[in-house]
Amino acid sequence: MARACAITGKSTQIGGRYSNRTRATQYNPTGKVRRKANLHKRRIYVSELGKTIIVDVSVKGLKTIKKNGAFSALKKVGAI
Repeated sequence: MARACAITGKSTQIGGRYSNRTRATQYNPTGKVRRKANLHKRRIYVSELGKTIIVDVSVKGLKTIKKNGAFSALKKVGAI
């Protein structure tokens, strides 16, 4: 399974890597680049369940958990 955020669903994106010098030349040898999401493995305590859950979550997902609470954020996406 690809690494993705348990809250937001963010995963890798594919994009190009071009410099302005490369754009100016006729031959453009640069290829695709895989950009990874800012994921962290975190232990989150859910007080409603009384246990700790380990999730791969992005920084934006952590902000969502902090705003809405761990139980409601994880329940909304079906992680618990």
